Amino acid sequence: MRRTFDNGLMPAMTELDLKSLWAALATRNPGPFHFAALYGPAWAQLYIGDKVKYGHAFLNAVRAGKLPGVIDTGTKTGGGRLYLWQPDGPEFRP
Repeated sequence: MRRTFDNGLMPAMTELDLKSLWAALATRNPGPFHFAALYGPAWAQLYIGDKVKYGHAFLNAVRAGKLPGVIDTGTKTGGGRLYLWQPDGPEFRP
């Protein structure tokens, strides 16, 4: 059974919805963030396996350059891996 969430950002899915991620990033100020904050309130309702799967898919998308302006800092803090949103940085290619 497929679960979906009405969080206005992203439904439960097997692959990342890059359009939803771009929409969420567009509302953020530049700076550090955790993927859970970008995903939205429905993150807390996901099963741990889904959190791991989506988090890894996001990391892979960032490393593959699918989200220009998002940088993997290579560090983890209380909320997990820390990313940096720099829409005007050298990596940003709209």
